[in-house]
Amino acid sequence: MDYFLTEEQLMLKEMVSKFSTEVVAPQAKETDETHQYPKEIINQASELGLLGIPYPSDYEGSDMDFVSYFLAIEEISRSCASTGVIISAHTSLCTDPIFRFGTDQQKQKYLPDLCSGRKLGCFGLTETDAGSDCGGTKTTAVKDGDHWVLNGSKIFITNGKEAEVAIIFAQTDPNAKKKTSGISAFILEKNTPGYKVGKVESKLGIHGSSTTEIILDNCRIPVDNLLGDLNKGFKVAMVTLDGGRLGIAAQALGIAKACIEESIKYAKDRVQFDQPIAKFQAIQWMIADMTTEYEASWLLTYRASMLKDKGKPYTQESAMAKLKASETATFCGRTAIQIFGGYGYTKDFPVERFYRDAKITEIYEGTSEIQRLVIASMMLAK
Repeated sequence: MDYFLTEEQLMLKEMVSKFSTEVVAPQAKETDETHQYPKEIINQASELGLLGIPYPSDYEGSDMDFVSYFLAIEEISRSCASTGVIISAHTSLCTDPIFRFGTDQQKQKYLPDLCSGRKLGCFGLTETDAGSDCGGTKTTAVKDGDHWVLNGSKIFITNGKEAEVAIIFAQTDPNAKKKTSGISAFILEKNTPGYKVGKVESKLGIHGSSTTEIILDNCRIPVDNLLGDLNKGFKVAMVTLDGGRLGIAAQALGIAKACIEESIKYAKDRVQFDQPIAKFQAIQWMIADMTTEYEASWLLTYRASMLKDKGKPYTQESAMAKLKASETATFCGRTAIQIFGGYGYTKDFPVERFYRDAKITEIYEGTSEIQRLVIASMMLAK
């Protein structure tokens, strides 16, 4: 589908594909097995400008569009889904809300370090009782003179262990008639007294990406760290997640693409009954189905990314892309293991990792069920 892309986008895709194949892929198995954050790879990605692709050069970004960003995340995730989501969460969930809702002072203070990759970012919305229902946020922010004092905790925070900048949502009007009307967004720095990284989750997949608890214990921040308008944090969260879902769609596409490539290679090499299994119709149909699902998912993600670049509404399109791409990734992971047979269930081949990594794309940044709710509610409102 390269014919959809501009010359600049094609050049970016080629460059990231080369980096992914030559640098990211050789370390992916070790990253998965050791559960270690791929610090050196993220540093190299930063040097290539991959942590600030869709942001202006004024803030040390790469001055490119969101389509280019989605292409980069796909190519990185093709080799290592952990690395893909580290960059995605940083770019879509931390940098983007500051770029869209921040004051000029906030942008000047935070964006250069984030876009250049000198600092990593995270996004703190989810709580024990506030997952899909983010209106259930219990974390509080109380104004005390020229400071806000935050208390509470967040869970399942991607990049939580390494991030130095966090977007945190808290209740600032607990008496609001509507639960979501009393939430505000804040920018926090890791070195702020009272900000602590709690439990680090042990997960099924994406082992190189930390998923943690963040604890806020009388965490005092300047009033200037309010992001966006007071009590309008729900809007900040929803707008941010629209873009974040495209980052996860791109991650899922990378996983699906890797499953297809490895399955084709294996099917051509694996001989049974005196011929490559690629000759069997059952295998051919599996590859056909995987490829068709991937292509459809790619087009949905491309359409939503184009709408975002043009400044047009894309909430429904983003939900559709995330829903389709994530379920395609899981389907392709499961099918790839079936093609590999018993070998696919072992760690000698990468498809078992692809399958484990794929499942989370159906859960974080809005479950498949939430995406269906978003799509249906928008269609029924027309």
